[in-house]
Amino acid sequence: MPPPSDIVKVAIEWPGANAQLIEIDQKKPLSSIIREVCDGWSLSGSDQFALRYADGPQLYITEQNRSEIKNGTILRLAISPARAARQLLERVQSHGMDARLEALKELAKLSADITFATEFINIEGIAVLARLVESGTHFGEMLAFTLTAFLELMDHGIVSWDLISFSFIKQISNYVNQPMVDVSILQRSLAILESMVLNSQTQYQRVAHETTVGQLIAHLQVSNQEIQTYAIALINALFLKAPEDRRQEMANTLAQKHLRSIILNHVIRGNRPIKAEMAHQLYVLQVLTFNLLEERMMTKMDPSDQGQRDIIFELRRIAFDADSDPNSSNSSTEKRKAMYTKDYKMLGFTNHINPAMDFTQTPPGMLALDNMLYLAKVHQDTYIRIVLENSSREDKHECPFGRCAIELTKTLCEILQVGELPNEGCNDYHPMFFTHDRAWEEFFCICIQLLNKTWKEMRATSEDFNKVMQVVREQITRALGMKPNSLDQFKSKLRGLSYSEILRLRQSERMSQDDFQSPPIIELRERIQPEILELIKQQRLNRLCEGSCFRKIGNRRRQEKFWFCRLSLNHKVLHYGDLEEPPQGEVPFESLSEKIPVADIKSVVTGKDCPHMKEKSALKQNKEVLELAFSILHDPDEALNFIAPNKYEYCIWTDGLSALLGREMSSELTRSDLDTLLSMEMKLRLLDLENIQIPEAPPPIPKEPSTYNFVYHYG
Repeated sequence: MPPPSDIVKVAIEWPGANAQLIEIDQKKPLSSIIREVCDGWSLSGSDQFALRYADGPQLYITEQNRSEIKNGTILRLAISPARAARQLLERVQSHGMDARLEALKELAKLSADITFATEFINIEGIAVLARLVESGTHFGEMLAFTLTAFLELMDHGIVSWDLISFSFIKQISNYVNQPMVDVSILQRSLAILESMVLNSQTQYQRVAHETTVGQLIAHLQVSNQEIQTYAIALINALFLKAPEDRRQEMANTLAQKHLRSIILNHVIRGNRPIKAEMAHQLYVLQVLTFNLLEERMMTKMDPSDQGQRDIIFELRRIAFDADSDPNSSNSSTEKRKAMYTKDYKMLGFTNHINPAMDFTQTPPGMLALDNMLYLAKVHQDTYIRIVLENSSREDKHECPFGRCAIELTKTLCEILQVGELPNEGCNDYHPMFFTHDRAWEEFFCICIQLLNKTWKEMRATSEDFNKVMQVVREQITRALGMKPNSLDQFKSKLRGLSYSEILRLRQSERMSQDDFQSPPIIELRERIQPEILELIKQQRLNRLCEGSCFRKIGNRRRQEKFWFCRLSLNHKVLHYGDLEEPPQGEVPFESLSEKIPVADIKSVVTGKDCPHMKEKSALKQNKEVLELAFSILHDPDEALNFIAPNKYEYCIWTDGLSALLGREMSSELTRSDLDTLLSMEMKLRLLDLENIQIPEAPPPIPKEPSTYNFVYHYG
């Protein structure tokens, strides 16, 4: 008979004594259990002791987290967190350097535990550490452990960053600004400044004043990718928190310091693979850079503003009157107006009389006009060719340049999500945008040529405008998905995505999803669907048995912590545990210290229904993180919380868990796989039937599925 669910069997260790094997009654007060353990070793003063995990982070056991103790866990009797905090505070202020170093080393480790951290903070421990840093007397290992402990304590969110003194900020900034400083000290200093900027507008002002952008950029030219990552993260934080009127100024400063080319040459084209957190920081920088376009994107043109109207006059002059002086004309005003109206029509504006009205819609607002002027001035031959090529046509197939440029600008803003905040956990940066100082404008120039080419390939008329834009959006999106390393590679990818190729791809994808409507085909589909679903179910369960690595998201994203979860081969137990780094190869069950019997799983919830999304205000994240979150609810009233690394893993795990619990698999991936495999199997069966020499009557539909190789490639 299994033990009651509120009884947990554990081993408890104490230095120099044999371990005690006891049964913990979870209904019993923790203080009573500790007293019994102390009595077993004849230790007095049980209120001065506590229980901690013996393995992993070695966290303290409290009434709040005791429910996480599992059968077979090894615990350790230790001094209580309050007593440990008092002792360490005394030791870090001792005169003996060796004793102080050992105390700081232990403090750096213990500070990650919120139970200990609370006690240490309550006795003004953070203030003591801050004074040690401000004194400037600590160096090397001692300073590194001091900064580590300080950052761990602050990351719990118990103390406001607003309370940190200006002298502390100056000292930390000094470590960052020094050309030669110990790597571990530099890393922690950069992390402290980033947290300070992100969590306090007051401290942002001080950090921005004390930290030189030039020195941050210098840290990008080192060979240590972790330092590079921390440096870009701090640049991003300063960028993100800067007042709107200062962001463009900061962007100009970064441009003058050649940030883009340094990142391209020392990070993206460096001799090391880009790690996940570096990819995320590059993505954030890309988003923040493109977000500088938002103001122009949301600015309507003022038709009465002569300066803005002069830009339109310049577009007309370059296209039709490149060698003439726009201020001189022997023609009458009426003739000029008529000529201008004709020219504006040939330029493809919707409003021929007053084209300024075409730029009053936001988005894309004035950003579209900026793009057009860049094309006309920097790529003048291309601009003139596009305009004249279409203005000379009289077969209703002319491509309206003005209208197309405005709609294309809007489309590009949507594709690159201009104006939206970065998504936490997203690593979708594009190397090609780091290859040119005017990457946005060059991107537009390439795409407007694509639009003109696609218009001709489709032999489109004005009635086909929306269809053309849909095809162009698909061409651009598909090319970006191939992650070209340069703008030239992007052009090359687009050349391979002609209108005919898009039609072929659509047809191929449509064929794999066709829903044939004839009764025999529908009957065949219904007959083989359970077989295909069973095949998908087995694949999902096999993937759960292989397991996946998940990233723990905390206050400091770059201090990456991982955990791994996999299903036992008999599908009866989920094993999980912490990892120091992403695994290279299979993770054995023995290394995963925690487990949940599948029989104890009550349900699987997703998104905003997950406990970790409710408790932490969705981790202050946006919709994307919410869409990757899922939780396993299990007895007794506990939850194992996940944030999948990507949508594919999310679908694999939620489907696999549903299959494990005997419930319907309903993700987009399963629906897509089902449609694809049904079409494959139906075609194979129909092909088999076509190759049979049919006598007087057709044979019955085979009952057994055709054999074919079905291999999943895990993305």
